[in-house]
Amino acid sequence: MKSITINGSQREIVGKKATKALRNAGQVPCVLYGGDKPVHFSAEELAFSKLVYTPNAHTVVIALDNGETFNAVLQDIQFHPVTDRILHIDFYQLFEDKEIALNIPVNLIGNSKGVKNGGVLRRNNRKLRVKTLPINLPDFIEIDITPLKIGDKVYVGDLANDKYTFLHSDNTVVCQIKTARTAILDQEDEDEEEGAEAEGTEATQANAETAAPATTDAEAPAQE
Repeated sequence: MKSITINGSQREIVGKKATKALRNAGQVPCVLYGGDKPVHFSAEELAFSKLVYTPNAHTVVIALDNGETFNAVLQDIQFHPVTDRILHIDFYQLFEDKEIALNIPVNLIGNSKGVKNGGVLRRNNRKLRVKTLPINLPDFIEIDITPLKIGDKVYVGDLANDKYTFLHSDNTVVCQIKTARTAILDQEDEDEEEGAEAEGTEATQANAETAAPATTDAEAPAQE
C-alpha cells in the first residue's frame, strides 16, 4: 500500500486553549494511538490533503520534529460542520507483527455484458473492511465485472484472498447488475417481434395454400 509522510510537531501542551491557538495558526491537532501511550502532535492542514480528500487508502509515516517517526493509519477525522475544515485527526500506530483492520476501496474493471444489454450497475459497497498485517494491505480490491449478466451479483465470499480476511459476511453483496425498465421494454419488443414474425409466417403459408389451384377431373390427364 502507498504511504504518505506527514511532518508534524509534538505537542507539549494540550487543552482547549492550546488547540484553538493551533487551529488559528492553520495547524491540525492530532493524536496517535496504539503505542505505549498516546502521542499528541500537530501538522499543517495542507499536509493532509492527499490523505483525506481522496478515495484511495494510504498508510502514513508521521515524522516529528524531535526525530521520532511512526507508521500509522488514519483512524478518525472531525470536520467543522459549516466550513468543513479539519478540526482533529486520530491515527493508529502500525506494527509489523500486529494485524490491522482498514477500509479498502473497491475498484471495478471491465464492461459488464448485463450493462451492454440495458442493465444498470449498482455498487452496494464502495469500500470493504479487511484485517491483515500491514505488509499485506492492498491498495484496492479489484473486481472484473465483464462476465456479469443482468441479475448477477458479486458477493464478499467470491473475493476470498489468502493475504487478508474480510470483516463482512460471505453473503454481503459488493456489486450487482440490476434490471432496468429499458431492458424490460427491449425484451418485450423482441418477444412481440418474434410473435409477429411467427404470425406472419403462418399467414403466408395459409394464403399460399388458399391460392393454390385445385386439380379438377377435367384437368386430370387422360388415362389410356
